[in-house]
Amino acid sequence: MSSTFIIIFQLFLSLSILVVLHELGHFLAAKYFGTKVDKFYLFFNPGFSLFKKKIGETEYGIGWLPLGGYVKIAGMIDESMDKDFLDQEPQPWEFRSKPAWQRLIIMLAGVFVNIILAIVIYIGLSYAYGSQLVPMNSLKGGLQIVHPALKEAGLKTGDKILKINGEPVKYANTVDAKLIAAKQVEVQRDGQDKIINFPVNFIEKLVEGKSKGGHKALTSIRFPFIVEKTVSKKNADVLKKGDQIIGIDGQKAEYLDQIKPILEQHKGEAITATIVRDGQPQKVKLHIDDQGKLGVQLNGDFKKWQKLGYIKIVNKKYNFFEAIPAGLKRTKETFLSYIDQLKMIFNPKTGAYKGVGGFISIAKIFPDTWDWGRFWTITAFLSIMLAVLNVLPIPALDGGHAMFTLYEMITGRKPNEKFLEYAQIAGFILLLALVLLVNGNDIIKNFFK
Repeated sequence: MSSTFIIIFQLFLSLSILVVLHELGHFLAAKYFGTKVDKFYLFFNPGFSLFKKKIGETEYGIGWLPLGGYVKIAGMIDESMDKDFLDQEPQPWEFRSKPAWQRLIIMLAGVFVNIILAIVIYIGLSYAYGSQLVPMNSLKGGLQIVHPALKEAGLKTGDKILKINGEPVKYANTVDAKLIAAKQVEVQRDGQDKIINFPVNFIEKLVEGKSKGGHKALTSIRFPFIVEKTVSKKNADVLKKGDQIIGIDGQKAEYLDQIKPILEQHKGEAITATIVRDGQPQKVKLHIDDQGKLGVQLNGDFKKWQKLGYIKIVNKKYNFFEAIPAGLKRTKETFLSYIDQLKMIFNPKTGAYKGVGGFISIAKIFPDTWDWGRFWTITAFLSIMLAVLNVLPIPALDGGHAMFTLYEMITGRKPNEKFLEYAQIAGFILLLALVLLVNGNDIIKNFFK
């Protein structure tokens, strides 16, 4: 099974789960209040359906246009733009006949299900996998700064990040998500604390760097150069499993990010390396090939690194009852983080809007090998994203319907149905333009840059 197919299948499965459950929220709320539901569809079906079957009063089906899904609720102006009912007297089973508070619940039920789904997934992940965390203060050599935008902002490899936007950073493997919205970062460098103010358009630089260099990670825990296996014949008799390089030609170098540039400078040459074997330092002659490599595979075992004092690993396991608050906390952190990102997108100064993408961008966050833990983590994030985007006050979205319903509840006056029709058309055109924009942006970033 190709890696591309695995990515596409994960994207399809994740979005299908999210769409079906979101629409199920609307469906169940409508049925609870005695409202007729004409259709329940995964994907849109302009012209024809791939599958459809009527059960009771509802037609269930699968459309051919994979841009979401919908439930068609009787007596409601929605994306189907069916207006025939407007010429008839309101019927008791129709959406328009229900009290405003019931209509509001029906409209927001899909968003509610998305939030509940994220909570359930994060609770399940906490219970099934626990968490493996690396305290920032345990890093012997600090972080490796991978993304060029971070280097340009003032971070350096070897820094320990203490605070981001005034909030303490406890764990190294939670840094990247927090750095996306960074305005000010406090680091420990060479034993001194230093405050670095990020530029307003930092996220724009971040996006540009990702598109040019393909950088997925922003930072990384530094790799000590510990040999796992030697594949080069010239160095096979010199290096063995467990050897650790700590210096080259009298120059201290024990991390991959230090050793790699030195090897690049001495392609095709021999060097004298200081290694540690069985706890004792010794010097050996090594040959660098024409690609600037020693022909070895490195040991990436965190447990081995922990024994050598490079990091400390904190393993947390949760029973079912402990997993509940852990899942709730993770949901809250993910929700607030996404709100921060959304704020930056709507602020032109940040340039964050340049990083907005569509299906290609979403697909690229899935791994190219099957990993259930990663799949459900991404699905939980997308569920929160779907919930937040759906409450935006744009006609044709749940938030637009809710906005008009709240107006009615506050003023006591129901918006004119003709006005709602025109608002729905305007909202649909806006959403279609946004879909074309973000997916067009994806195509440009991935194929023309």
